Amino acid sequence: MNMPADDGQERPRGEKGREAFRTISEVADELDLPQHVLRFWESKFSQIKPLKRGGNRRYYRPDDVTLLRAIKVLLHTEGYTIKGVQKLFKAQGLRATVAQALGLEDDSVPTSVTAADVADDTEADSAEDVAASDDTGALKALLADLKAIRARLD
Repeated sequence: MNMPADDGQERPRGEKGREAFRTISEVADELDLPQHVLRFWESKFSQIKPLKRGGNRRYYRPDDVTLLRAIKVLLHTEGYTIKGVQKLFKAQGLRATVAQALGLEDDSVPTSVTAADVADDTEADSAEDVAASDDTGALKALLADLKAIRARLD
């Protein structure tokens, strides 16, 4: 017995509609990735936020699956590193990066990222930049000291 789909078309019984939430095993199968990779990407990309219910079970929204699909393309097909993808999200914006990776129009990309998520990422990156610039200054000072010592030895 077929049931009507959300989009007005028939779908076989047991098949989820486009807007249905998916478990981690369903998403892993759909993207042809191991489940542990999806969990790892959650730790690296704050934009991936599946709902967690009883027993810490993950339920991915359609937006999450779209984002994961784009991340897979960027990492596995385009050859970006995780840091490279994070920088793309920061520089181009999540929506534009996902659209580019999946070959979609920017307006048609669904996303659940909020301004607060972006602000959190920006604050964390700013703190890292300050720490890196402090390290750079310390290294330059150390290099100057080493050059002075070498000059005395020569």
